Amino acid sequence: MSLKAKVEAIIYAAETPITADQIVALVKDSAETANGTELRSQVMLAVGELKVEYSLDVHGIEIREVAGGYRMSTKPEQHDLVRLFAKSLKPPIRLSLPALETLAVIAYKQPVTIPEISGIRGVDSSGVIATLLDRKLITTSGRKDVIGRPILYKTTKEFLLRFGLKDVNELPSMEEFEKLVAESFQSDLLPAESRAEGSASEAAESLSEPEQINATKTA
Repeated sequence: MSLKAKVEAIIYAAETPITADQIVALVKDSAETANGTELRSQVMLAVGELKVEYSLDVHGIEIREVAGGYRMSTKPEQHDLVRLFAKSLKPPIRLSLPALETLAVIAYKQPVTIPEISGIRGVDSSGVIATLLDRKLITTSGRKDVIGRPILYKTTKEFLLRFGLKDVNELPSMEEFEKLVAESFQSDLLPAESRAEGSASEAAESLSEPEQINATKTA
């Protein structure tokens, strides 16, 4: 079996985005070369070729880089069809407007403390922090070196997965995010899953229904 075929199978089987280093570790025993650097280059070349092949119109899925790894996802033009299927997979994560506002502050100001979040929002935010932690959208990031040493918070890999982001640098501007959150809240489109095209601004628009499906879920 060729290296590209092995890489393709690994990305397809992965439940969560898999990194290049993880792929290298999985194929190294069967690789023809013992040089780690050379093998990684070959793996990255294989990933690149697969991304080009899956970008063709004959495929309904594509390989995308999300949250530091690679995964197979449905293409944007298949959204309507996939959405019908996705509704039956799992219930959406629903967040209140205060929770959405708090998540936005953490996403753009991270790492940040509760007093800082409350100062930006103008209201006490300690209550919704527990909800975001429970949903695994945020996590702790040490303590700030000031009096009282308050806990710092940051977004998680789950946050990137939900919004379909490679990293937080793909977030839209704060103004765009706030506008999209306000519009989605008013229309009762609350967060859950990301959109397959990978646009951060479009992903922020609505996470109420999973529109991006890992290819393993549809197999």
